[in-house]
Amino acid sequence: MNPHRQRWSQALDGVRRRVEALPSYRRSGCIVRATGMVLEAVGLRIPLGGVCRIELAGHGHDAGLQYAEAEVVGFAGERLYLMPLEEISGLQPGARVLPLDEGSDGLSARRFPLGEHLLGRVLDSSGRPLDGKGGLGEVPHASLQTPPLNPLNRAPIDRQIDVGIRAINGLLSVGRGQRMGLFAGSGVGKSVLLGMMARYTRADVIVVGLIGERGREVQDFIDNILGEEGLRRSVVVAAPADTSPLSRLQGAAYATRLAEDFRDAGHDVLLIMDSLTRYAMAQREIALAIGEPPATKGYPPSVFAKLPKLVEKTGNGPRGGGSITAFYTVLSEGDDQQDPIADSARAILDGHIVLSRALAESGHYPAIDIEASISRAMTAIVTDAQQRKAQQFKQILSKYQRNRDLISVGAYAPGHDPQLDQAVKLHPQLERFLQQRIDERAGIEETLQALDALIPTPREQGR
Repeated sequence: MNPHRQRWSQALDGVRRRVEALPSYRRSGCIVRATGMVLEAVGLRIPLGGVCRIELAGHGHDAGLQYAEAEVVGFAGERLYLMPLEEISGLQPGARVLPLDEGSDGLSARRFPLGEHLLGRVLDSSGRPLDGKGGLGEVPHASLQTPPLNPLNRAPIDRQIDVGIRAINGLLSVGRGQRMGLFAGSGVGKSVLLGMMARYTRADVIVVGLIGERGREVQDFIDNILGEEGLRRSVVVAAPADTSPLSRLQGAAYATRLAEDFRDAGHDVLLIMDSLTRYAMAQREIALAIGEPPATKGYPPSVFAKLPKLVEKTGNGPRGGGSITAFYTVLSEGDDQQDPIADSARAILDGHIVLSRALAESGHYPAIDIEASISRAMTAIVTDAQQRKAQQFKQILSKYQRNRDLISVGAYAPGHDPQLDQAVKLHPQLERFLQQRIDERAGIEETLQALDALIPTPREQGR
């Protein structure tokens, strides 16, 4: 046979096989109602969490049909409640709704890029590049759904991780695989602190999830806070505030899935998510839109069910494997630490670092309120000597803060209270220890030396 004809025959055989593999029919439904962010469709059976495509009328003389992806977020009887993943323009009454992948249940159709080839890239919540550096090439893809880890198979938190921040390394030590909350109001320096951690933390890989933040802050965080050095070993997932609430939820899930993939490959991962509150607000928007009743301060019960499901995916893997050390920012409305999301986050995280507006306004950076902050894993990862010094540091600082008003008005007289005398004497040095420039890195060894010089080792009394 002629080689040219043989090639044509092989190509036609390939086309024939692909055509024969296609289903003999296409299932479809139609849009019957669009109210706010929720679309209602009939005529399809797609499971909760499944994804479909909606036909949109194109614009222009030669524009054909266009498609928008949507996810099933609820149903009532035969009606599906759909939430678009992007802005819909050109939606018409009766628009056709198609399963994303014909012959699939819809749940496994959406697969997201993973792997080390993504380091140094900035992606949206669907895994598409935002940084203008071209396509991703041939990278592995996987679903966002992963089975939960058996809690008895997790490695314990028994080793300190160096975050490069003196106040945290010395007084709020964080363990490998620990989940910490960064509680702050607006404008107190949380993004700068996160950037310092991203640059200075001893981790193999950094995954940053910017969820629900202003679009300007995404560029600023990448260029000015994360920096070129930090970005080189990072993957950034950005789902700004102007994206759909479903896209914001997906962005947080995708960032967590990336961290899980790196952990399963044996890496020590630092996951930074800014912010957990915006994630909760996105779920609140969806839940209220499909009719779920509000419970606490307008938050439906599903919000408080989703938070631990997201957070519990992080942490240590099996013994001898990788880890995910996670920092989640939690916005406190009006610096109210009793905000329901802040209260719920405190219960499911392994500690919290509180940033104080009063400290920030006085020029104290990072504005960490040491008295209000705690690391629940610290006792398991530091020596008894460091634990005692940290406790003594807090006691001295607290003694000064309780008597600050007396000292400022001149009512303090030395010689009456030895503990207060020591607090007044050491206070300038304590403040210098807690403050740190943005371009300054403080490792664990350096921090412990500074703490030893500041707090003398107490004498062992009868021990």
